[in-house]
Amino acid sequence: MTLTSNFPIVLMSLAVAFCLTPLAVWLARRGGLMDVPGASWHKQHPEVTPMAGGIVLALALVVCLVWQEWWTVRTLLGILLGGAVVLAFGLWDDASGLGVPAKMVGQVGAALLLIATGTQVRMLPTEWVNIVLTLVWVVGIVNAFNFVDSMDGLALGLGGIASAFFLLVTVEANQPELAALSAALFGACVGSFFYNVIPAKMFLGDSGAQLIGFLLAAIGIAYAPAGLQIVQSWFVPILVLGIPIFDTVLVVFSRVHRRRPVYHAALDHTYHRLVRLGLEPTRAVVAMHVGGVVLGLGSFIALGAGALLGNLLFAAVVASGVVLVLLLERKQGNDLG
Repeated sequence: MTLTSNFPIVLMSLAVAFCLTPLAVWLARRGGLMDVPGASWHKQHPEVTPMAGGIVLALALVVCLVWQEWWTVRTLLGILLGGAVVLAFGLWDDASGLGVPAKMVGQVGAALLLIATGTQVRMLPTEWVNIVLTLVWVVGIVNAFNFVDSMDGLALGLGGIASAFFLLVTVEANQPELAALSAALFGACVGSFFYNVIPAKMFLGDSGAQLIGFLLAAIGIAYAPAGLQIVQSWFVPILVLGIPIFDTVLVVFSRVHRRRPVYHAALDHTYHRLVRLGLEPTRAVVAMHVGGVVLGLGSFIALGAGALLGNLLFAAVVASGVVLVLLLERKQGNDLG
């Protein structure tokens, strides 16, 4: 397996997403998957916009599923079945709105399906602890992408960047099935990105953002480079998904600190804070994308540095993130109410 052997999958997924997004937009309109300005106070986009992202990603992945016969690969089948559960609950949420408990049912159910088909965290000797870590990781990353989807092109761009790095590391790890899925997700993100940049012609919606988060969380769990102990590679998925994780930690810490409900929408995400610091909206989005690229490159550097140095580099990144969270909250916490 080589990197270039996955390029046809990238191209196919990209073409499907790009060409079928207008169809997905039409389906979203017909199905009532519309984001209406003013429906809640934080929805400030100028016009009614279809939430077609989940449909687009699903169409691209289904084409790759049929073309590559992924149903014959247990790992990919489990990931895609779990993704279907997340997509279904996301579409339901986009259409009629779900409460937090109902959303959690879908996310935990998808994670349990993932575990049942053999994809789970295997870091520790105690099985139930590994299962708990799997649930926390999957639900956490799903919600991280839902949280970070706060501006046109932001979550989709971060998903594309993360899937590109997962494509690179899974090729290096000699995991062709995961590389193929990463390639398909990368192509789907790139192909639909054209319609999601400012001003967006379609939104990801909960269905699209959560589907991206679930697939990337599952790939991160299944990633296991041959010949390396887990202590040498466990931090790679965390770094690759570092920007959504940082945004979630910042939002949760800020809201708990200010005694606000965690799941109530507010303009306190990383993107909003960058704009408040003076960046133009487009530059704020690009800054977060650049951050994703930097952390992805850092994951490769840490992976090649050996167990001790790699973990020290990871610890340094985490410490820097904690300091940045505290600085942002200290500087802007009072302005957020």
